[in-house]
Amino acid sequence: MKQAQLPPDAKWSGPAHAGVKSPQPIALPDRQRRFASTAARLESLAAGHPLEAWLRFLAAVSHAQHAVATTLAPSGTVATEVVARAVEARLPPLAADGHARDAAWREGLRLLLGEVESTSLPPPAVEAIEQLRAMDDTAIDTLADQFLRGAVAAADQAAAVYIAAALQVYFTVSASRLVAADLRLLEQRSLCPCCGSPSVAGMVTASGITPGTRFLHCSLCATAWNHVRASCITCGGTRHLQVQAIEGDNGLVKAETCGECHTYSKLLYQVKDTQADPVADDLASLGLDLLVGEAGFARHAPNPFLLMGDTADVD
Repeated sequence: MKQAQLPPDAKWSGPAHAGVKSPQPIALPDRQRRFASTAARLESLAAGHPLEAWLRFLAAVSHAQHAVATTLAPSGTVATEVVARAVEARLPPLAADGHARDAAWREGLRLLLGEVESTSLPPPAVEAIEQLRAMDDTAIDTLADQFLRGAVAAADQAAAVYIAAALQVYFTVSASRLVAADLRLLEQRSLCPCCGSPSVAGMVTASGITPGTRFLHCSLCATAWNHVRASCITCGGTRHLQVQAIEGDNGLVKAETCGECHTYSKLLYQVKDTQADPVADDLASLGLDLLVGEAGFARHAPNPFLLMGDTADVD
């Protein structure tokens, strides 16, 4: 994953207006709630959904992630001075493609596999667990590196679902132990200021000191950061943006399309449902992805669970 360049020196670089409070630029994840919220939302959305079996499988994975994040809680330790040096060097402190992962992430993977295995799984999901258990530590780390580079081989796609889940736990717990005030928004605002990964979706807030603010949510470490609305998160363009939705839908999930770079990103409107979850609602709105894709727009970055492609295997 490409890292960003110059970070701004200040916490907030947006305009300041009398009587108007600026939004907090960075919100670190809560490991006690992150995966439990996603699991609950997936279960809620699964009922009667065309992809119900797949969503329920991912809900089981999210429950397993919650168990690992709140018991073993694998993470890397990043000292304050290391964070300061990373920011000074124009890099996110937990850079996904440069952070030396602690071995604890593999212990988290093994615990996650045991948690998932205790549920009812389709044969391909069970086979993927057996594949991972037959791999040594070096092979598992290699597969993790391949996932982070977006270069997973077809034969490893099913196993990569669990790799992705374990890496999310590791990076989320690691990010939760940082201090938001020590971080800075990156100049390349589409990338997470904590780990440098792209966002999975944007959430337009319905409450707080600045309702109507867009926060992007990291696809890996679940950090949220402010990104100005009416600006393409891929190219920064403002002239040819459109917000599109499925006709007759409730307006909770929309796609912001850019006519300049021909990419799109998801927008979730919290005012439509305060229980909306960036990961779960993104996965449950694949119909919107298909329609926007048919119109000639490419997604700015994939949901980690969609890198594996064929959802039919878990039906």
